[in-house]
Amino acid sequence: MTERDSGMKGVVSGTSPSSSEGDASFPWWLSTVVVLGAVLMATGALIAILRPGLLASPQDDINSAVHVYAGYLFSRNLALAIMLLVALSLRQRRILNTLIVLTAFIQMLDACLDFVEGRWAIVPGVVIFGLVFFIASWRLSGYPFWRIEAWRNY
Repeated sequence: MTERDSGMKGVVSGTSPSSSEGDASFPWWLSTVVVLGAVLMATGALIAILRPGLLASPQDDINSAVHVYAGYLFSRNLALAIMLLVALSLRQRRILNTLIVLTAFIQMLDACLDFVEGRWAIVPGVVIFGLVFFIASWRLSGYPFWRIEAWRNY
């Protein structure tokens, strides 16, 4: 049986090819990073839906278009926060790693947008948040995200 066949056997039978997939423990700092990141994202989601004016400059008008996009931000951030916490609580390394990398990329794109639009005060915090998530992914998978090994079974 090939390596690929044995991996598929675990999927078909409902068992994990890696017996440690669901019961692996994480370092305390990684769990802390994920929980803190989820809390920050959920907070951002609540601010977007309850007080979208806090996301804009004081002189900006808050119209119906702003409310629509604030709703999208709410959905995106809250969904990621919930899924990060679910994957962490279920100890699902691969799923958690994917969500961590996704969150890190979103933060980096947000930082680029903040930089282009001149929101200098928040750029360092957003970049640090993204970098910490990239480091957490590296620790979780054993490889930086740009290496193919980080995306394969580990």
